[in-house]
Amino acid sequence: MAVLDVSEELKSLASTMESIEAVLDLGRIRADITALEEQAAAPDLWDDVENAQKVTSRLSYLQGELRRVESLRGRIDDVQVLFELAEAEDDADTRAEAEAELASVRKAVDELEVRTLLSGEYDAREALVNIRAEAGGVDAADFAEQLMRMYLRWAERHGYPTEVYDTSYAEEAGIKSTTFAVKTPYAYGTLSVEQGTHRLVRISPFDNQGRRQTSFAGVEVLPVVEQSDHVDIDESELRIDVYRSSGPGGQGVNTTDSAVRITHLPTGIVVSCQNERSQIQNRASAMNVLQAKLLERRRQEEQAKMDALKGDGGNSWGNQMRSYVLHPYQMVKDLRTDHEVGNPQSVLDGNIDGFLEAGIRWRKSQSS
Repeated sequence: MAVLDVSEELKSLASTMESIEAVLDLGRIRADITALEEQAAAPDLWDDVENAQKVTSRLSYLQGELRRVESLRGRIDDVQVLFELAEAEDDADTRAEAEAELASVRKAVDELEVRTLLSGEYDAREALVNIRAEAGGVDAADFAEQLMRMYLRWAERHGYPTEVYDTSYAEEAGIKSTTFAVKTPYAYGTLSVEQGTHRLVRISPFDNQGRRQTSFAGVEVLPVVEQSDHVDIDESELRIDVYRSSGPGGQGVNTTDSAVRITHLPTGIVVSCQNERSQIQNRASAMNVLQAKLLERRRQEEQAKMDALKGDGGNSWGNQMRSYVLHPYQMVKDLRTDHEVGNPQSVLDGNIDGFLEAGIRWRKSQSS
């Protein structure tokens, strides 16, 4: 790479970083960190465990964000020095090292730039993810379980805490549905582009004739409800059922009726939770999921009104949005962004950042 080209690219990266820093508002982040550090140092912090966890989690996240930005800024400066050193000494190895680091920095800046595109009303929230098997019988149930693993592995790779609230297992294999939380800031904004119908094409391992099978699974992503959301629920409009938690194959996992299913009668929304041993805890978790679903329903109704006023019939990206093809060729392709990968197993193992980034950029282009 020519010296002039390197200089221009480094200037471009530095300019992008300035824009990113302006959007993120580093001054506000530093002020928030200072305020949270004071709260975290309070001797009575852990008297309220839930609040303490929110404070420490938010503090850790903001500190990480600040380190990430400052580290990237330093790496851009260091790359400049490395190229100058390679040029001065005419050292091919140093030049190769500098070019590799420049590519790495470019990728990191692109990833951070995507974060600045998450400016929706609820984008900064944690996420509730619901996956359900759709058409395709046992293959669809198996596919739903693969998607569950894919998102949980993605979260694990990034160090994001998760909590599975409920999993309904299918009789032969896989799952009928599952609901879990991804507990990190901006999880909703990041994962919301995954909402829609996912399609799997493969030779069915459940077909003794080895035929190709197409199956479908639906993904729903909701923002976690906060106290400021004011989702009013009339207790008289709820039907609450309790039952014993079950595992794969219908096997009971405890001997008490601790699992809770709540039906919201006016809307027909049904949620359940069997993660906790306590019926009270399961009820609280199920109510949180119900509130999130009602909040999303309200948001969609408001959006529909806005679309009607604008003469916009609404977009269709929330329908079938990605194909996972394992036979007769190997490919995963996003039908909205055209982003594709030739290694489905890697994607199903949680390597979905490329799809998330492409989806976020696509969504921004649709709204601008």
